[in-house]
Amino acid sequence: MTENRPHFKRLISKDREALFASVPTPAYILDEAALIANGKIIKQVCEDTGAKILLAQKAFSNYDCYEFMAPYMSGTEASGLYEARLGKEEMPDKEVHVFCGAYRESDFPELFAYADHIVFNSPAQFKKYAKLCKENGKSIGLRINPEFSTQEGHAIYDPCAPGGRLGTTRAAFDAQMDAESIALLDGLHFHTLCEQNSDDLETTLQAVAEKFGDILKNCKWVNFGGGHHITRVDYDIETLEKCIRFAQDTWGVEVYLEPGEAWALNAGYLITHVLDTPVNGEVKLAILDASAACHMPDVIEMPYLPPIFGAETIEEDEPKSGIRYRLGGPTCLSGDVIGDYAFDRDLKEGDLLVFGDMAIYTTCKNNTFNGMPLPDIYLLQENDEIRQLTHFGYDDFKMRLGSRR
Repeated sequence: MTENRPHFKRLISKDREALFASVPTPAYILDEAALIANGKIIKQVCEDTGAKILLAQKAFSNYDCYEFMAPYMSGTEASGLYEARLGKEEMPDKEVHVFCGAYRESDFPELFAYADHIVFNSPAQFKKYAKLCKENGKSIGLRINPEFSTQEGHAIYDPCAPGGRLGTTRAAFDAQMDAESIALLDGLHFHTLCEQNSDDLETTLQAVAEKFGDILKNCKWVNFGGGHHITRVDYDIETLEKCIRFAQDTWGVEVYLEPGEAWALNAGYLITHVLDTPVNGEVKLAILDASAACHMPDVIEMPYLPPIFGAETIEEDEPKSGIRYRLGGPTCLSGDVIGDYAFDRDLKEGDLLVFGDMAIYTTCKNNTFNGMPLPDIYLLQENDEIRQLTHFGYDDFKMRLGSRR
């Protein structure tokens, strides 16, 4: 969904450029001021509507930032045991919600120590574990599939695609959820959006109302899931708040949302140096010390072109002003390509490049393919000083592969 990815309108300041140049690359730099600014926007929605908005840790889980983000959030959303534990350990006074495509029975004793809400993906798992969860004081829900797709050309992110594995259709609900199970149901959860505006939520909510409204009127809560780009500059917050009030007024339920990207949108950088500038025919190349495959895997998986300060992304074959380079990583994967960019100068070995919007789906999703080192993580504090949060080395690569030291 490249069209939803923000592009930079300005160059970074000379002072900040010099500050970034002092950091060994590759490195992620999280922006405290930007994270707080996003939090304030989200918090205002909560205050306007009474909804509760959680941080989906699958997109951003840099817990060093939780202390200053906590005042703006209602809690965390987890995709499994470890994220649930992280949320509980780092923000013990906040709610912890968890959804998993399927749970292992052995996880529940520990999961009960962390989670407040537990959402199941299928009637079979709900029926298997519902009483156990209730006995341990948990609020339980079922993820539904309203069979209403708002995705175009991105089936990998579309749970409403035919044959999808996430969420229960109404036909499956009617066939498998008996009266005893329905009586245990506290809420319904749907997550069908990905980097989208609130007009898509509005039409999706109507589909939910048509298919599951009779169930929701007997529920305590509804969870709108994630994919809401609330902090994007063109996001329609008024329509979002209208959707929240519709659910509250129609079904008398508490409303939850669990965006991930919105909390950390445009709130981080990946800095990298140019290692080499080979040429292949008419194509100018730049090999970086950062890898798309290892350090920004969504660039390949989505796919999308991340913005770079001082350059224009080139998404079509039409030429743009400037000097065109194809940027890629140093790994052996031929497809370890970030994309094509237009610069106002020739690139040379040692040049510093600053990618933007690199706080989301990077530090929590990177890998050490080819033995690539993990980038260290830094925090750009509100006072414009940089603080190092991590240091990764050879041991971090080796420990994942065996036990011998």
